[in-house]
Amino acid sequence: MRAEAEQNVERIEKSLALLAQRLDWETAEHRLEEFNARVEDPDLWNDPEAAQKLMRDRQLLVDAMDTYRSLKQDKEDQVELIEMGEAEGDEEIISEAETALRTIAKTAAAKELEALLDGEADGNDTFLEINAGAGGTEACDWAQMLQRMYVRWAESKGYDVELQSEEPGSEAGIKSVAYKISGHNAYGWLKTESGVHRLVRISPFGKGTRETSFASVWVYPVVDDNIDVEVNPADIRVDTYRSSGAGGQHVNTTDSAVRITHHPTGIVVTSSEKSQHQNRDIAMKALKSRLYQMELERRHAEINAQHEAKGEAGWGNQIRSYVLQPYQMVKDLRTNVETSDTQGVLDGHLDPFMAATLALKVSGKSRSDAQD
Repeated sequence: MRAEAEQNVERIEKSLALLAQRLDWETAEHRLEEFNARVEDPDLWNDPEAAQKLMRDRQLLVDAMDTYRSLKQDKEDQVELIEMGEAEGDEEIISEAETALRTIAKTAAAKELEALLDGEADGNDTFLEINAGAGGTEACDWAQMLQRMYVRWAESKGYDVELQSEEPGSEAGIKSVAYKISGHNAYGWLKTESGVHRLVRISPFGKGTRETSFASVWVYPVVDDNIDVEVNPADIRVDTYRSSGAGGQHVNTTDSAVRITHHPTGIVVTSSEKSQHQNRDIAMKALKSRLYQMELERRHAEINAQHEAKGEAGWGNQIRSYVLQPYQMVKDLRTNVETSDTQGVLDGHLDPFMAATLALKVSGKSRSDAQD
């Protein structure tokens, strides 16, 4: 077998090993039998919510098992074809099998990454907020660049992107924007993007000087029916106000925008793109999601404290640097993954950064460990 084919076989087998580990392959068949027995229970649908969760969990297991078996069988089939081609001296068979192995290796790598998304909320839809930092117009323009970057990334994944609220900058760009992004594993992928993003470039606003701008990104999961978050009505204040759009015929002329303030935590959420009733519902869902995110953070407080003790960037601190002048470089400060294709990143090519951060989180390493 030629060197490239051997390397692809090794890559596939490495991915299969990780998939088997995450799936706990040795007990998978037994767990599926248990699911099937429970599905056959005539009283299953007496509790519709529990039944739906059971069916979802069973399907996830079935899909994972089918993926593992399919990748393993495809790899074995192509190896057999290469061996047959080599025995018969048939270069066409060998070449076709080698091409197939390359495709299988890419698919296996993608499934390997998906296997890292096994947190309790990773599969959920997500809210994404972007806020300009200090720096006036420069920062607002940078926030708008990030807005475009994330929308392009989401659309490339086939996710639905719904604008929740937007506040324009006084001269250019945006002060803040919020989206709901819907699709399988939307939160699992985007949770790696929370933090401060730093831009270095020559100012496009006539200054001709090199400027540094900051914007923060905040990501939290949409709370679905499987996650119960209670909000005491006495703990919130609901305000309505007139949305401040960019002008024109679509500007709201009534106080339809909604702002909800949660007094115990100080969380403030807004929605301004729908009717007042819809905005209230959207804002309440966003509040519940923020509260749930705080609970997730509380559960991981000990791990975060350990990371901070090692100098790890905490939640909301700088995670990535985008340098456009005097050279071209985007570098993630947690994983040291970097690229000179700055335009590609700003066009939404974020998967390498997300994948590296997910792998780092799963490994439990700190940033200093990643540098070794």
